[in-house]
Amino acid sequence: MSRIDETKPFLPVNIAVMTVSDTRSEEDDKSGRTLVERIEEAGHKVAARVIVKDDVADITAQLRAWIDDPGVDVVISTGGTGVTGRDVTPEAFHAVYDKEIVGFGEMFRWISVAKIGSSTIQSRATGGVANGTYLFALPGSPGACRDGWDEILKWQLDSRHRPCNLVELMPRLKEHLKG
Repeated sequence: MSRIDETKPFLPVNIAVMTVSDTRSEEDDKSGRTLVERIEEAGHKVAARVIVKDDVADITAQLRAWIDDPGVDVVISTGGTGVTGRDVTPEAFHAVYDKEIVGFGEMFRWISVAKIGSSTIQSRATGGVANGTYLFALPGSPGACRDGWDEILKWQLDSRHRPCNLVELMPRLKEHLKG
């Protein structure tokens, strides 16, 4: 079973938060605020926070900027993962992935079934890695952000989590680029 090994050091990571929305401002962005609060409570650093319009080009441009920024280890977005015409976050994320972390979306939907039942099929939450940066896209509700963070990301971004975690893999994410 999962556990925290208190004999290991906690290694904070730098996390950028992106809210994807045509209507939100920082004042009324409850989902972005939920993520920021949880990230900071866990001991990580919020490296940046932005609101981006529901547009593939805008989302991918922001993702690429953070992927190229050595001060960003992880990007977590909220919003735009549904099935309506303006929901394009998964398309933007897939456009930049080197590798998809399929289990992230699968686990998010598995957790959601207990809370929202079959409505979870409407979520296209996704995760992956690009140029050594982890990327995770969550739905736009504060509840979905709490579920994604509290049930998955809080643990996988804790270097003490056992039997394994994503932080311990960070030094190896670019090993295929070494010549």
